[in-house]
Amino acid sequence: MIDMNQIVGSHDIVMITLDTLRYDVAKLEESNCRNLCADGPWEKRHTPGSFTYAAHHAFFGGFLPTPANTDKASHMRLFHTKNTGLKTHPHTWQFDAPDLVSGLAEEGYRTICIGGVIFFTKKNKLAKVLPGYFQESYWRMNFGVTNPRSTEHQVNHALKLLKQADPNERLFLFLNVSAIHGPNHYFLPGGSRKDSIESQRAALRYVDSQLGTLFDALRSRGKTLCLAFSDHGTAYGEDGFDGHRLAHEVVWNVPYREFIL
Repeated sequence: MIDMNQIVGSHDIVMITLDTLRYDVAKLEESNCRNLCADGPWEKRHTPGSFTYAAHHAFFGGFLPTPANTDKASHMRLFHTKNTGLKTHPHTWQFDAPDLVSGLAEEGYRTICIGGVIFFTKKNKLAKVLPGYFQESYWRMNFGVTNPRSTEHQVNHALKLLKQADPNERLFLFLNVSAIHGPNHYFLPGGSRKDSIESQRAALRYVDSQLGTLFDALRSRGKTLCLAFSDHGTAYGEDGFDGHRLAHEVVWNVPYREFIL
């Protein structure tokens, strides 16, 4: 069990949201995720939101996906706002700020957002809200869902920032990976124009293959806590449903990992 009071201030913290990744898809590809699952399996959790905008507001408030079980001992929160009157675990780090991101900034962290899907594009006022939590935020067209090399471009931008960063400053780096979000059919050969479980599996394999260089760069800076999870899943015709922003188990069940680099 990670003691966040020992982590905050001594480790870089990286939060990677694998946008729209289903739990069942993640489990099918677990053995192929050599970077994300190098030292352990995916954990099944429940998301606090059924689509990107809602889920990320919860994440930035410190409400990460919760264990998909009734064992209260496994429901320790890593982050919790102060002065709620609620009992917290001794290993939970408490912040006295409106949100987790600014709470970490008050502890001396440099907060960086590398966006992916539409809610991080900053193209209109709504799409500026989530990036607005951060001291620095970045989005380019080639980070978005229509570029089949989006993760490569996002990682390369992160590598540039890490190379320029002061090795003595602590970083909170947030990366919203867009490649798994639809459209993802182009990750399968054969010219299919329809997203599916198989195309999402292929997208996840691509994403994992790109994260190794990022993890190596973070290791070179020192100790890093990595939080990698999906914000929500999506339906591919189950019970007649398609997409997300709906209440179905393929949307609510998400993969989650936390590990030290």
